[in-house]
Amino acid sequence: MPKDFKVLFIYPNTEMATLVPINLSLLAPCLKKAGFEVDLFDTTYYKWEEINFEQKKVDLLQLKPFSYKGKGVDYKETDMYEDLAKKVSEYKPDLIGITLVEDTFELGISLLDAIKDYDVPVIAGGVFVTFSANDVINNENVDMVCIGEGEEALVELCEKMRRKEDHTSIENLWIKKDGPIIKNPMRKLMDIDNLPFIDYDIFERKRLYRPMHGKVHTMIHVEVDRGCPYDCTYCEAPHLRRLFQEKGCGAYYRRKKIDRVIAEIKHLVSKYNPDYINFNAESFLAKPVSELKEFAEKYKEIGLPFWCQSRPETVTEEKIKILKEVNCQNMQFGIEHGNEAFRAKILNRHYTNKQMLDAFKIVEKYEIAYTVNNIIGFPDETRELVFNTININRQINPVTMNVYFFTPYKGTRLYQYCIEKGYIEKNKKVHQLLDGVELKMDSISYMELKGLQRTFPLYAKMPENMFGQIKIAERFDDEGNKMFEKLREIYYEKYFK
Repeated sequence: MPKDFKVLFIYPNTEMATLVPINLSLLAPCLKKAGFEVDLFDTTYYKWEEINFEQKKVDLLQLKPFSYKGKGVDYKETDMYEDLAKKVSEYKPDLIGITLVEDTFELGISLLDAIKDYDVPVIAGGVFVTFSANDVINNENVDMVCIGEGEEALVELCEKMRRKEDHTSIENLWIKKDGPIIKNPMRKLMDIDNLPFIDYDIFERKRLYRPMHGKVHTMIHVEVDRGCPYDCTYCEAPHLRRLFQEKGCGAYYRRKKIDRVIAEIKHLVSKYNPDYINFNAESFLAKPVSELKEFAEKYKEIGLPFWCQSRPETVTEEKIKILKEVNCQNMQFGIEHGNEAFRAKILNRHYTNKQMLDAFKIVEKYEIAYTVNNIIGFPDETRELVFNTININRQINPVTMNVYFFTPYKGTRLYQYCIEKGYIEKNKKVHQLLDGVELKMDSISYMELKGLQRTFPLYAKMPENMFGQIKIAERFDDEGNKMFEKLREIYYEKYFK
């Protein structure tokens, strides 16, 4: 029987960042399966930043210009906070769940502040909450936080709240109740093969539109694994893996069985009619060849073009040949840094530049388009080190190059390194990967890094006899801006075909 208990999710999202979150797409069907009613307030299409995420990438030459014309994708003209209050007033939820990442934490808290008078219990979750649980639960508008995965804990919470039973002993939850915060132990990690199929129904249909290489696709996102087997110092995944190990929860990195993945894809294709698939995996090729062959054989009957990301050292000719045969059209790889010694020492990524270049040659041989991720502004970065990364990009032929700023997220080893070196303060706020954080270090200034970010693709693609003009374009004065506009037009015409 339907249960008279309603949950409203709030998703504070970076403006116009259209990647659909897997977490809410799984939490919603978990609750629905248990008989609860679920709805969503999503900030994606509200104007609250000076420039949106996708347009900023276009301006920085990291994304081919595209248009949502005819897709119904535009900004909402109403007030975000008033709309949320109206939603809570009309929907009358019994519980509000908000998912928080460090980039949008302040936005999330401001949304909760706008509805504090409605007296609805609030639970917060997400990776930022796991690493900053005390900061989050001490906010006056948060009643509970979830540490780690929430699929089982949230259903158990709703069951007990609906029956008006005591819910203060639920594993994974910290709860405020008449005095000290109750900090419950963590539960065993679940078998991800037992999860319900992803459900996008709480999102507006247009949230499935995703720009890629100048086109807008209807894209579904499929979780094939969870966690990551690698140990990069700028990433939160290693800390999560250690946390779960220390608490006896089990192995964080888990891969779904191929039959389970294929069944879910068929379900999603039938329901949402996509023209493209994104496999949500930190490193899609970090699996045995036998498993990849099984996937390929069973995926043939689906056949839709797909996108996946992996690491250079996971590439072999056999694996790429398999992907090509089953319609892999795009891949993404993390270069991150072009200096081998710096990459190993600071990032804990251990492969040679030759291994990386050989991997890209294989991908190019099989004519799979690829994007590369680069990060600049690491602690102790110098201009010379940035150009090491540029020079690697000059030796390959990616369709696009992402150039992100190092962002010291809590829960990463490099965050702690920056604290110890005095490069940031503990309460330093981050925005998002395109902006990073200004580190207080002498080796290079934030503004020089910003200039290198916007000219990075120009340096990587244009001939060396244009480097003098590109250096002018690094500056944010009138001359520099005019030069950048001139070179950007050339780049659009010549390199964004």
